[in-house]
Amino acid sequence: MDDHAPSRFALSRRELLALGGAGLATAAQARFSPALAQSPKRGGTLSLRLWDPPHFDPHQTISYKTHIAYSFTHSRLLKHKAGPAVPPGTFPIEGDLAESWSQPNETTYVFKLRKGVRWQNRPPVNGRELTAEDVVYSVERFRTLKGNANAYMLSSLDKVEAIDKHTIKFFLKEPYVWFLDMIANSHAVPIIAKECVEKFGDLKKPESMVGSGPWMLDSYRPNVGYTFVRNPGYFLSGLPYIERIEVAVDEDNASRMAAFIAGKYDMGWEYQGVINRVDWVQIKDTLKQKRPRLQTAEYPNSVMSHIYMRTDKPPFSDIRVRRAMSLAINRPGIIDAVYEGVGALNPSVPAALKEWSVPMDQLGEGGRWYKYDLAQAKKLMAEAGYPNGFSATMEFTTYGSQVLIDMTQLVLKGLKDIGIDTRLNTKEYGAYIATTFYGKFDSMAFGPQTGFQEPDNFLYGQYYPGELKNQSHINDPIVADMLVRQRRTQDVAKRREVIHEIQRYLAKQQYYVQMPSAIQVAVWEGALKNYATNVSYDYGGRLLAAWLDR
Repeated sequence: MDDHAPSRFALSRRELLALGGAGLATAAQARFSPALAQSPKRGGTLSLRLWDPPHFDPHQTISYKTHIAYSFTHSRLLKHKAGPAVPPGTFPIEGDLAESWSQPNETTYVFKLRKGVRWQNRPPVNGRELTAEDVVYSVERFRTLKGNANAYMLSSLDKVEAIDKHTIKFFLKEPYVWFLDMIANSHAVPIIAKECVEKFGDLKKPESMVGSGPWMLDSYRPNVGYTFVRNPGYFLSGLPYIERIEVAVDEDNASRMAAFIAGKYDMGWEYQGVINRVDWVQIKDTLKQKRPRLQTAEYPNSVMSHIYMRTDKPPFSDIRVRRAMSLAINRPGIIDAVYEGVGALNPSVPAALKEWSVPMDQLGEGGRWYKYDLAQAKKLMAEAGYPNGFSATMEFTTYGSQVLIDMTQLVLKGLKDIGIDTRLNTKEYGAYIATTFYGKFDSMAFGPQTGFQEPDNFLYGQYYPGELKNQSHINDPIVADMLVRQRRTQDVAKRREVIHEIQRYLAKQQYYVQMPSAIQVAVWEGALKNYATNVSYDYGGRLLAAWLDR
């Protein structure tokens, strides 16, 4: 790890390589130390490089580009704690709009809202009080709006009722131990105003983006950027401290790198405010001279890319073909080529979620299919009736990431080495998210998956039959039964056993061919105080109590 700047926590490359995927988060937390207490300052402008959303309706897109923007402007019932005392990869829950909550029985949750919370003072809501009816409306729209690929996150919900102006009761169809985690997830239910939907027909226009969150959308410039300003009526007195957030949209990596070196951005220009390790190695010596106050932190990324495929029809319905594909992927080679030799191997739950992910050396029989073995892969292809391979297509979008492009080329080479001649069909991001990401493709697809904060989203959404995010079109009653079982297991230790059992079973099936994840380098300006990174889309939550000391 470069030593030019103080670090919240830092692991050397030697330490990371010695630990392997399973121990990464543990070691990081052991070296973590909160910043010393300082007096907060109000004001200033924070500059970020983010993305241009396909549109602004969080219930009609799964795109992180929209949900990140919403993290600044909208509130949720619950949220994940943030700040220097929360190590990356951990997600303690606290109230957001809810000041308290209780669980009278296994299938009932009651939330008490903070009193006096008001919508941002903008039309069409004009600062009226936020009530329980707003929560009910938001939840119902989230789970019933056609095409919401995240609706499965509340598939256990039977009904939700406003008991009085400040009390909401949720009734589940069955026990669901992850319910509070779903409510807190920044991809789930932002509380929206019915008036905005009624006025605009949906929430796709930036003018509809009126919430109760810490910042307000001040201006939007398509494909150029957007600006947030502090919400003076925010319900937490004195917060946020940062007055203005300027967002730039720049899809050219060389341009982003030059801008960061010049001090244009206060955080790394990639997802979660990181700089990919290839770029980091290239510019860290320059940054030592140009920006000596930069803070850094290293931790495993919960985002993992994978091959998904039509397992409901040949050739991918044959387990031997899927296993051959996995054996053809040189994962250590990918780590060396695109992550500068520092990465984590992932089963079906990423290594970043250390409490739930099975270490690779404990996968049992299924672990053999993660090894690089072309001879065995070719043998399996022949046994499946494809001694000369076959032709296929692979849907893809670049996400503006050179790392992903480089990884994809290595994946295509591995498949070609066992006779799978794959034509890459590169799509524009919006088209890819609207079709391919929802499982609408003919053969194969490749790309990153959402970096969730708990294992249920990685497992239930991607493997349960009929779910919108079951991209590989899997219909396996054995895994379906286990997925339901872990959702009903209250005891954490027993639930972990079931989740480990699921991962060992899935390792043998190879419904998705998982790739390694980065040990990423988060970077932020030293003037940004009381801030810490984490693996989620909740940028606004992490910046809520941060301030600038320039």
